[in-house]
Amino acid sequence: MKAVLLHGQVLEGAGWDEQDVFIQAAAVSQALSDLGYEPVIMPLSLNIAETVDALLSLEPAFVFNLVEAINGKGNLIHFSPAILDSLCIPYTGSQTAAIFLTSHKVTAKSFLHAQGIATPAWFLPDACPASPVKEGRYIIKSLWEHASIGLDEGSVVFTDDNSFLDGKMNAFRRSSGGECFAEAFIEGREINVSLLGGGEGHEVLPPAEIIFEDYPPEKLRVLGYRAKWVEDSFEYQHTPRTFEFPDKDGRLLKQLADIATRCWQVFKLRGYARVDFRVDQRGTPWVLEVNANPCLSPEGGFTAAAKQAGLSYNDTIERIIRAVPGMPPYA
Repeated sequence: MKAVLLHGQVLEGAGWDEQDVFIQAAAVSQALSDLGYEPVIMPLSLNIAETVDALLSLEPAFVFNLVEAINGKGNLIHFSPAILDSLCIPYTGSQTAAIFLTSHKVTAKSFLHAQGIATPAWFLPDACPASPVKEGRYIIKSLWEHASIGLDEGSVVFTDDNSFLDGKMNAFRRSSGGECFAEAFIEGREINVSLLGGGEGHEVLPPAEIIFEDYPPEKLRVLGYRAKWVEDSFEYQHTPRTFEFPDKDGRLLKQLADIATRCWQVFKLRGYARVDFRVDQRGTPWVLEVNANPCLSPEGGFTAAAKQAGLSYNDTIERIIRAVPGMPPYA
């Protein structure tokens, strides 16, 4: 049975975050071979007709959807499931609506807020021009990208002025070339919770905390681009992941698992996902993002959480395939 691994086309000179998809594709391809499938790796470009013709020619049993961006544009992430839906080809991961709703971060936050799930306040002039900015710290974030593109300590500003914040956002747009929004900056712990489908329902995997190790008091705890991708940076080398929590965190961990499950249900997620939290100094958890298509690199956070749950990489990939409606677990 053929299985196409579809990933977004990566242009020459792309950053580490985009190039990581090649590592994912190689690892998933090997896992598919081990499970008895015949993997075919295929990039998705803006030449949609070419991709459609190739898919129809191959007649795959299913597509393993690894598309996170196309030509470096995260706002095109939903093209992949939309194309596959139109061709009636089964595919892994969440469906088109869930991918779109979670990838547009302000739309996702609006859904969370409507469901009573705590998410930091946000400011987007075109969406809420009458909303005043309260005094405090705000972090300027990309509206679509999930790889912390353009995110560092300089993204955090202190203000109570709408026009000042709008000016900072315009500067971000000029430097990064993408849409952005401002979010209230939550001082506290960074914890993420991964979820894995397959079988009946879903499984909440062991939570992971990012430790800001040896950060001086004046240095803001921001899990930015350097911390995720620049291996020789201070941030990368001093933000280790841990699955060890003290007993006193038992109630908090139960709360995080419950909230992550609610996110899974609200957005009708499928296959696998990750929910990123900040826990403030009073112990209140805030949902920062819902990632419906998290990285599947062997060294990534999702794979680490699955391993912590006792699952091998092949086990994890098999579970993701099993979550595709009508798909048998093995070829």
